[in-house]
Amino acid sequence: MANPYRKSTKLPEGSTKRFPLLPRLIATSLGAGFLPVAPGTWGALMAIILWLPLYIWASPATCVGVTAAASIVIGIAGIWASSESERYWGSDPVVACVDETVGQWISLLPVAGIALCPWWEIVVSLALFRFFDIFKPLGIRATERLPRGYGMMADDVVAGIYSAIILLCINYLFVFPHNGIA
Repeated sequence: MANPYRKSTKLPEGSTKRFPLLPRLIATSLGAGFLPVAPGTWGALMAIILWLPLYIWASPATCVGVTAAASIVIGIAGIWASSESERYWGSDPVVACVDETVGQWISLLPVAGIALCPWWEIVVSLALFRFFDIFKPLGIRATERLPRGYGMMADDVVAGIYSAIILLCINYLFVFPHNGIA
């Protein structure tokens, strides 16, 4: 039996040519959604690729601020672009992966605030985010019921928040443990 959650990557004939360039670029995370197999993972990887230079060259405070601001700005643009993508590609098209990009940035916020973060935290951030995004536990699936681009973006924002909370706990308990009571 076919997986009911598996969506086809086939788009309606000619729809990409009619879809205006700006919302198409935003909705597909600069085209990452068109890459073969697992467009959501490509959208999350695009977030990491765009974020890494900021993390490497900016201060932790700047990295957190820019990551948070980008999540908000691209999140709002993503709601619009995702709504537009539904007009051309149908309900919640799999190639529209800006929601994964924004959710991954949210998941990276605890990492962004650490000057010398262990690199494995970036991998853990991706794994946690993709887990919450794919399986949608703890009420995440309910957010998909919101209309248009809001539902497309909301589940990934919540998945990013859950991932960030777990990363904060990992950092508090294991990476930077405190000695005694302050």
